[in-house]
Amino acid sequence: MYVTYIESSPERVWEALTEPELTAQYRGHSNVSDWQAGSRWEHRRTDGSGIADVAGTVLESVPPRRIAMTFDAPGEDPSGSPSKVTFEIEPYHEIVRLTVTHENLANDDALEAASAGWPAVCANLKSLLETGHVLPRAPWEMHAELRAAQMARNNPPPSGS
Repeated sequence: MYVTYIESSPERVWEALTEPELTAQYRGHSNVSDWQAGSRWEHRRTDGSGIADVAGTVLESVPPRRIAMTFDAPGEDPSGSPSKVTFEIEPYHEIVRLTVTHENLANDDALEAASAGWPAVCANLKSLLETGHVLPRAPWEMHAELRAAQMARNNPPPSGS
């Protein structure tokens, strides 16, 4: 579970979690869906390739308070139950408490990636909403080897192979 407090409104945090243009700014990927329960969602690269590094199904959508989704590599058949991410948005006066819970991780590698990724995503989201700018360096670059492994897993095979 990851918790951060953001000087913002629940509506603005919801928008930042669900609007592709905003997610591209602080995540380096666009989160694309209609965000209705049962709909597909994709975490697409912003390099124009259209490659989704993560995809899943929206399980619950209660704007602007809660969204839950499955969270796995596209086409991956998760052993047992799929990984699940839940965002809870709780207003408190002029601030919001954002809680991110990532459950049913497949293995220790997935736990390591989530433990590096979610704090970086939350820090960049908080910076964007409070200052209008993302952090001067993408925080996930501190864990470049994890990110490279995730993206390589989803790259198309080289031509001629």
